[in-house]
Amino acid sequence: MFSFDNTLKFNNKEIDVFTIGELLVDMISNDYDDNFDCSQYTKCFGGSPANIAMNIKRLGGNSALSSAVGNDGLGDFLINHLKNNSIDTRYISKVNNSTSMVLVSKSKTTPVPIFYRGADYNLQYDDNIEYALKNCKIVHFSCWPISQKNSRQTIEKVIDKAKENNILIGFDPNYHEMIWEKNHNGLEYIKNIISKVDIVKPSEVDAERIFGCDTPENQVKKFIDLGAKLVIMTLGKDGAIVTNGDETLTFKTFATEIVDTTGAGDAFWSGFYTGLTKSYSLKDSLNLGFATSAFKLKHVGAIANLPTIEEIKDIYNI
Repeated sequence: MFSFDNTLKFNNKEIDVFTIGELLVDMISNDYDDNFDCSQYTKCFGGSPANIAMNIKRLGGNSALSSAVGNDGLGDFLINHLKNNSIDTRYISKVNNSTSMVLVSKSKTTPVPIFYRGADYNLQYDDNIEYALKNCKIVHFSCWPISQKNSRQTIEKVIDKAKENNILIGFDPNYHEMIWEKNHNGLEYIKNIISKVDIVKPSEVDAERIFGCDTPENQVKKFIDLGAKLVIMTLGKDGAIVTNGDETLTFKTFATEIVDTTGAGDAFWSGFYTGLTKSYSLKDSLNLGFATSAFKLKHVGAIANLPTIEEIKDIYNI
């Protein structure tokens, strides 16, 4: 299914990428500070699926986002931000829980988060989600919605419906023990769900949290052995390693300037998915993902003012 030199064939659908999961506020420290000694933070739009939906729209694709926010001022802030950026908000639910928030340290390596969760994991499967799953090419989610019972049940229904409609499934295995409900074996659940998805993109840190320390080559093989069809493992300044189980490629980083790593992985997904849905080859789509991530790294916050995918291609000579 995943040949590096070929393009993926999609049916003509209204939505290129449907992301589902957390929509939240990122409070990012104004200074580089992994110990949270900083006294000033900037309120930013956040949540990995939300970031990806926003980025894809800016890159020239058509995206949709399903999430839940609180019936409060922060929820209004997030919804208004979506509207101001031409994102359809019909898939956003308002619930009687506080809008979720993450405190994040501005970082040039791996950001340190502290999680305050409320509304995001109260997302329920509904007719709007059903509609999106009949009218999209790709569906994407991360560990956030599968880490709590209510939204985990929603994602399980999403996976079943996606398979029924031959939709490509992307999964970000961004495991953080702090976000999982008590007495639930999140690592075992992640290992079980990998066989049900098509593409996984762990960072080196993600893979270590799931499997323990090992070489990148061994780590990507572990994901393949669990049933993943394509594994993209990012290695920070050392680029990335990608395998389809038969062939393994390495990629160098495009990043020449790192201001803030928040949202770099989301930027990759955005460029990668946009490339796939615009009929670039898998290898070219991967390079577009890495280039989009490099562009984002030059800016503070999870969302950068991205150019179109064609401009990204020109900037990084892809």
